[in-house]
Amino acid sequence: MKHKHIVVIGGGHGQSAICRGIKNIPDVDISAIVTVADDGGSTGRLRRRFHIPAMGDIRNVMISLAESETLMTDIMNYRFDDPDGSETDISGHNLGNLILTALTQQTGSFMEAVSEIQKVLNVRGKIIPATSQVITLLAEMEDGVVVKGEANIPTRANRISRVFYDQPVHAESEAIEAIRQADLIIYGIGSVYTSILPNVIIPEIQQELMKAKARKVYFCNAMTQPGETDGYCLEEHVAALRSHGVPVDAVITSTEIIPEDILVSYYRQGSTPVYIRDGQHDYEIIRRSLLIFKDGLIRHDPKQIQAVISDLVKEL
Repeated sequence: MKHKHIVVIGGGHGQSAICRGIKNIPDVDISAIVTVADDGGSTGRLRRRFHIPAMGDIRNVMISLAESETLMTDIMNYRFDDPDGSETDISGHNLGNLILTALTQQTGSFMEAVSEIQKVLNVRGKIIPATSQVITLLAEMEDGVVVKGEANIPTRANRISRVFYDQPVHAESEAIEAIRQADLIIYGIGSVYTSILPNVIIPEIQQELMKAKARKVYFCNAMTQPGETDGYCLEEHVAALRSHGVPVDAVITSTEIIPEDILVSYYRQGSTPVYIRDGQHDYEIIRRSLLIFKDGLIRHDPKQIQAVISDLVKEL
């Protein structure tokens, strides 16, 4: 059987959960296109000091696609203690971020650094930064206020109208080629405005997605994200993507009933379940068991992700 090519577009822990699931599907080639717009935490400090793209999401996806969990994957995720919040020297930094920074300086190329670490981790698939530029994400709110910086966007009690860049941004050629070769394109799982859209608002990526014949599937969040998608239903998540020129053919959503005690905990943080509001849609809705509940948290289960995407691949 001919190998199918799956492209996963996003960032954050949700994209890693998808990658952790699909790496075990036989006869598929995987490309993960990952945002480099993060400007918070260890990633933000390193990008400001060394003027390099954000690497935190890339590191997470690398680990999720590693052939096996090893000492090296644990080391990549090791974070130096920052007990007083002083953020001096290496305190608060993630070791994997420091390694990627060192390799970027040594090779003179962020793409080359990413490629070298993939070899060390024996990654199954290809991790592709959406761009090699150092970029800053901006958001325009419904009242016209513009917020600068990905880390700042969710902190405003306001609804987001659009996200954009204040400079021309060019996609990595490998990202364009991956989309052209794709049989299945997956968006998510993760923050609509700060994980998925930072990739697809790059004009070259947006244009290729519009032309691509691959099926385009959005993995919808189970809960809303405070500061980004407050009160959003499933349809509003899709509308946010489409308003930025992102084509969506199908949406995957979970069927589990969330335990009451967990819901209460999320409610206190301003997060609510993402419900389906309308009865008719011009895209397919795929309802599947997807979630696990652990330590009071709601997470997507990589094994169940593997099952649903395996079914999608069989239909191609």
